[in-house]
Amino acid sequence: MKDSNCGYCMRGELLDKFGIFICDLEVSSLILFKEQSKPGRVIVAYKDHVSEIVNISDEERNLFMADVTRAAKALHAAFHPNKVNYGAYGDTGCHLHMHLVPKYEGEDEWGGVFQMNPDKVYLTDEEYAEMIEKIKANL
Repeated sequence: MKDSNCGYCMRGELLDKFGIFICDLEVSSLILFKEQSKPGRVIVAYKDHVSEIVNISDEERNLFMADVTRAAKALHAAFHPNKVNYGAYGDTGCHLHMHLVPKYEGEDEWGGVFQMNPDKVYLTDEEYAEMIEKIKANL
């Protein structure tokens, strides 16, 4: 199931507005969030256009959470955050996905909820490529 208006489903220009495709995982896509005020922030998006985690089978849910865990381990190895926050939202974009947001003690938002899109830090194409390679090397 795909939705032609969904960046996670269609990729291309729709995804390019906010993210960069890194790779496919078992049942998900791993996407680098372009806004990088929290270095290493990624999104794990389920392969099909479903709104809720309760809309998939127990087996698929377990595989999805295994993908989330795999991505989190890669972030810990690549960026050494003090904590990774996990956010499953989708009020306006109803595609099952989870934000993985590395948090660093002593930095802005430590001890609080991360901003969805603070619109502060964007990188060069080369910096994005380096970050993606660092993540891939640790998957």
